[in-house]
Amino acid sequence: MIPAYANFGGKIHGGILLSLMDKVAYAAASKHAGAYCVTVSVDGVNFLQPVEVGELVSLLASVNYVGRTSLLVGIKVIAEDVRTGSVKHTNTSYFTMVAKNDEGRPTPVPGLLLETPEDTRRFMEAIKRREVKEQYRLEFDNARTRLDAEQNLHLLDKERCRLGYVPTPG
Repeated sequence: MIPAYANFGGKIHGGILLSLMDKVAYAAASKHAGAYCVTVSVDGVNFLQPVEVGELVSLLASVNYVGRTSLLVGIKVIAEDVRTGSVKHTNTSYFTMVAKNDEGRPTPVPGLLLETPEDTRRFMEAIKRREVKEQYRLEFDNARTRLDAEQNLHLLDKERCRLGYVPTPG
């Protein structure tokens, strides 16, 4: 990582790492699909430790799951201080990619050969991750639909915010 990638605190910008991860996800997905792939979503972007200027960053990617036209690519980011040999895991994220044909439409991808118990575990975790993500989306949509902001202002009582308007009685 070079100084131009650093923020004002001397750490590597998260956006630089996300850009690298997106490129690696594209490479892994496209290689498996044999087609151009685009990023649909990114899950689990939690930076566990900062990456410092001068560290060598490795991105480990694996296609963990395939649907009909989509692929889930897991990416683990490792940073190494080459002077000391110290290695740290900075984050793991999951990129959902979709394969596209020459007309830009989703196109089927090959199935995934699960060669090891680890491959099987990752595939099953991806199924569970998809189920949990869909359940969360449905629950949040339902909660948002039912939320009457004026009647639930008490939710803000212990939060670090204040209203800049006078609520209308309802």
